Amino acid sequence: MYSLKNFFGHLHTILNHKKLVRHYCFKAGLYRQGIMHDWSKYSPVEFKIGVKYYQGGKRSPNYGEIKDKGFSTAWLHHKGRNKHHFEYWIDVDHENPTRLKGMKMETKYVIEMFCDRISASRNYHPDLYTDGMPLDYYNKNKDHYTIHPDTEKLLVFLLKMLKAKGEDYTFRYIRKKILKNTGFFGILKGIFL
Repeated sequence: MYSLKNFFGHLHTILNHKKLVRHYCFKAGLYRQGIMHDWSKYSPVEFKIGVKYYQGGKRSPNYGEIKDKGFSTAWLHHKGRNKHHFEYWIDVDHENPTRLKGMKMETKYVIEMFCDRISASRNYHPDLYTDGMPLDYYNKNKDHYTIHPDTEKLLVFLLKMLKAKGEDYTFRYIRKKILKNTGFFGILKGIFL
């Protein structure tokens, strides 16, 4: 349960994930997001669950809590505080108040979500990682996603580009065509966004 092995294993997993996301966000020009990514994982509600249900760094501890309780308090807390998760953007459909729908995400958060997906794939499967893995994971789970069509379109476009053309090409495309933060003023924009 709450062993030192779990504590340090979970802490290592978080730190490694944050390091990877920071690397990719910086590569995209999203410096502030790279630094601030997933700070809520250090909050007691998320960290304690992460230690208790640590899965050896091969799978999110949230799955252990879901298996045990039927839901994850850590995930509910996390998705409600981190705008790079499409679940953060689910709201009442104002045209049909009896339903929920995905709202359009700001582009910078779609890019951070893209970086997060690469990093999670690399973090949980370091020896098996390929540039197609984040797309494969998305495709495996997409049928139950409540995500805005424009958000999904951009995310899938980038995941397919990553698989076909690799990281360097995809991040160059993000910087020059999507975020357009090249040069000194682009760096300032990335810091203060």
